[in-house]
Amino acid sequence: MVTRILLTGASGFVGRAVIGSLAQGGHTLRAAVRRPPLPAFPAAVEVAQHADLTEAVDWRPLLDGVDQVVHLAGIAHTGRVAASALYDRINHRATAELAAAAAQARVRHFVFVSSIRAQSGPSADHVLTDRDRPAPTDAYGRSKLAAETAVRRAGVPFTILRPVLLYGPGVKGNFASLLRAALSPWPLPVKSFANRRSLLGVQNFASALSFVLAAPRTIGETYVVADPGSPLSLAEVLAVLREAQGRRPLIVPLPPWCFAVPLRLAGRADAWERLGGDLRADPGKLVAAGWRPRHDTRSGLAALVQAEVRLPRTMPPVTPTPNT
Repeated sequence: MVTRILLTGASGFVGRAVIGSLAQGGHTLRAAVRRPPLPAFPAAVEVAQHADLTEAVDWRPLLDGVDQVVHLAGIAHTGRVAASALYDRINHRATAELAAAAAQARVRHFVFVSSIRAQSGPSADHVLTDRDRPAPTDAYGRSKLAAETAVRRAGVPFTILRPVLLYGPGVKGNFASLLRAALSPWPLPVKSFANRRSLLGVQNFASALSFVLAAPRTIGETYVVADPGSPLSLAEVLAVLREAQGRRPLIVPLPPWCFAVPLRLAGRADAWERLGGDLRADPGKLVAAGWRPRHDTRSGLAALVQAEVRLPRTMPPVTPTPNT
């Protein structure tokens, strides 16, 4: 069924990938943005500007004639002194206001993109699933969990997605730093890192979003979203990124404590957990509902390198990964 979808956070790294995927599905899209997007969206995408989410937004004009909402807008780690209040205002309260307005507008389906950090800290000693009791450990995670609660209470039919760290062309943040390291000519001292962290390709995320929008049985559910299969270690991720460039991995050993001790002494234990800790997530519930991921992590990372460095395509194309 072709529907009119309001997409917030449309101009971001994930939003642009989602716009492309939903447009290919034939949906009518209204992209909610704070300022005109650069580069511009496809001509068929309607652009609707709104105030900064630090202020109250009148969502009624943006929701007029809308069947479904995908709420992507939010902030991640700011490093600012006022971070807790900012997270609460943008990630929690703005979400609550939009969900309430969507309920009043009788929107058929509200998809809230939360985060795996709504249920876990930067590392976990077990494989994360949707059955885990949420236990966020920082202001960002708590703001996302509070937003989930607000969505559930708003009275609008909802689905909540908790993605792990996303990667894809144009990625920013921690994964962009990892990609720059992989593209550098230097040996990387991560061979001793055996920790495994689930990742999520932006193509897989877009396909998960398209799936839940088309599947009424996902209404009222919360899903962890991650690439299928076994998560890779940090050493394996960097090796895959370099091999996709046609290079040797150049991964050398160095005891992980050489990273852990300085970071902890500097008060950055959270950074060490993101670098050296495990964070494995199982998307089995979403797969069981009918989601079919487009690729596994190895194939997704290889495709990312091809897109980022514009290499001749020497590797096989990304193919769907069978679900087991």
